[in-house]
Amino acid sequence: MLAVKLLMEPCAWPTRESERASERELVMRFVSVAFVLSIAAAAPVVAQTTPNADDGLSNQTGLFHEPRVMSSSVTMANRWLGDSAGEPRDGFYADFGNMITGAGWISAGPGYRRHLFGRRAFVDASAALSWRAYKMAQARFELPGLARDRLTVGSQVRWQDLTQVNYFGIGSASSDAARSQYRLKDTDVVGYGVYQANRWLAIGGTFGWLRRPTLSSPTGPFQGNWPDTAQAFPLDPGVASQPSFLHGTAGVTVDTRDYPGHPTRGGLYRAGFAVYSDRDGGAFSFRRYDTEGLQMVPVKGDTWVLALHGWAGFSDTSSSAAVPFYMLPSLGGQDTLRGYTDYRFHDRNFLQASAESRWALFRSIDAVLFFDAGNVAPRVGDLNMNKTSWGTGLRVHAKRSTLARLDVGHSTEGWRVFFKLDDPFGLKRLSRRTADAPFVP
Repeated sequence: MLAVKLLMEPCAWPTRESERASERELVMRFVSVAFVLSIAAAAPVVAQTTPNADDGLSNQTGLFHEPRVMSSSVTMANRWLGDSAGEPRDGFYADFGNMITGAGWISAGPGYRRHLFGRRAFVDASAALSWRAYKMAQARFELPGLARDRLTVGSQVRWQDLTQVNYFGIGSASSDAARSQYRLKDTDVVGYGVYQANRWLAIGGTFGWLRRPTLSSPTGPFQGNWPDTAQAFPLDPGVASQPSFLHGTAGVTVDTRDYPGHPTRGGLYRAGFAVYSDRDGGAFSFRRYDTEGLQMVPVKGDTWVLALHGWAGFSDTSSSAAVPFYMLPSLGGQDTLRGYTDYRFHDRNFLQASAESRWALFRSIDAVLFFDAGNVAPRVGDLNMNKTSWGTGLRVHAKRSTLARLDVGHSTEGWRVFFKLDDPFGLKRLSRRTADAPFVP
């Protein structure tokens, strides 16, 4: 009850004057909650002398001996949240990972999944509500194991209501003081296929229909005193009208990571192409090309690991068309430039790189230092790495999944604090098959 009370107590959430104080207050609140939950979770099993062989704990050794209460808490949290590397179990489950950047520190909701016809088919449905009242519902039908277990085909419908998405205008020179917010609602129906040529090589594609998105004024809890995007930027493309889209993607991925939810070895390299066809006149039809690379470098086993990540994307339109502002590539926030606010910079093209050094303090807790660089530009030739941020953080993890992370980043625009329940290089966005509305960095 104490943990619930700590989370539910009201707090002043970001206005321009109170944003940094609120972030510090939120961090302290999470630390308090984590401590209470750790003691409560560990109490029944604190007498164990060693973790179970199947407890999912990392094999790494830390700088300090890990207390039993910490190992027991991580084990129980891993079982509760689910191990991201295992095959999904049939039945009801809690959905914690289906919200976009900016939805708040946590989202949760019910889900149900079931294998059918001797595991030749799979159905899944879930819904979730986030800290900032973002809402999502999805249903999926899939035929796995085709073509000698190499081909998976399926379809998915997804509805989302994103209550307060940040927008600062177009260009790298946009001002932090120009921050606005908008609410976006849309429904997308897609079909998809993935051919797994071998353990590490996959070729995939999607085809879908994005029903006309709806833009409106921001709403929801913990909302800052930011102006409505439609009033602040009435002339930006896609503000006055939103079309429906036919859209498709194609891509190839080489993935040798040991555990996508908590990578310590291997890498991921991919190239992708997407096309969006405006069905209401063609004024917002565009194409996007992107390429990405991630490499995990063990310096000293699992005790000291370097993570190197790079990502670039390029937009292309006819001379008479434009990319809607909410589909423009963006940088800034919890997974890219961590010293800036979510969705800080928007433009047609982007370039981003990050380096992170991770040291094992305990078996289940890593300390990190990171450096991010990148920028956006209207033309590819104008891209540079002039926007930078650096910082430190903590990772709480099991062997195959990151359970929580705290990042504190700094840039020329001050300090930012991010608390999330995933790894910054888990790249969960790659598993999303629906349209990039909005584009999520």
